[in-house]
Amino acid sequence: MSALLVTGIALLGAAVGWAAVPVGRSVVTGPAGGAPCRYTFALVGVVVFGGLAAARPADPALPALLLVAAAGLVLVVTDVTALRLPDPLVGLVALGGGLGPAAATAATGEPRRLAVAAAGAALSFTGYALLALLPRARLGFGDVKLAAALGLPLGWLGWPALRLGLLLPHVLAGVAVLVLLAAGRVRRDTPVPFGPALLGGAWLAAVLT
Repeated sequence: MSALLVTGIALLGAAVGWAAVPVGRSVVTGPAGGAPCRYTFALVGVVVFGGLAAARPADPALPALLLVAAAGLVLVVTDVTALRLPDPLVGLVALGGGLGPAAATAATGEPRRLAVAAAGAALSFTGYALLALLPRARLGFGDVKLAAALGLPLGWLGWPALRLGLLLPHVLAGVAVLVLLAAGRVRRDTPVPFGPALLGGAWLAAVLT
């Protein structure tokens, strides 16, 4: 993929990130608070879309991954501001994560990868559902559904991506909570959204493997 096309996809990500934050809104109700969000999310969109395009230029599932990323940017905003992961947006992640790999499998003739995608969704759902049922668990079933939806594209990318995608959200969330505690932004009993960590971990897994 040419540098010009990667740049174009990154600029598309900027537009998606900008549009993800409603006009006049700032992410001031979440624990991070106070960020100039439309500009911040435009920059995040550049990094997310540009990173996927640069890391997977020849991947036939790239358009689906970009669709997942677009829905993910909106989900980050809603989870940080309202601690919600709306089902329609999670469904869009599942749609992109399912139909994209299915179309890519038809193009590449590798049905085994589609089976791994289904296994990825099942493993993600089972693992996070068990965690959500633990006493004092802070995971909601919106997080469980999102993890299952992300398991589809991560599974299609392969077992290394799936393993990273399952592990990294907990690392990212743990680091974020420690930083917020140290900064006095949250207390130990403050609800902290887990959706951004899920999405960030999935993105890192996709670009690093």
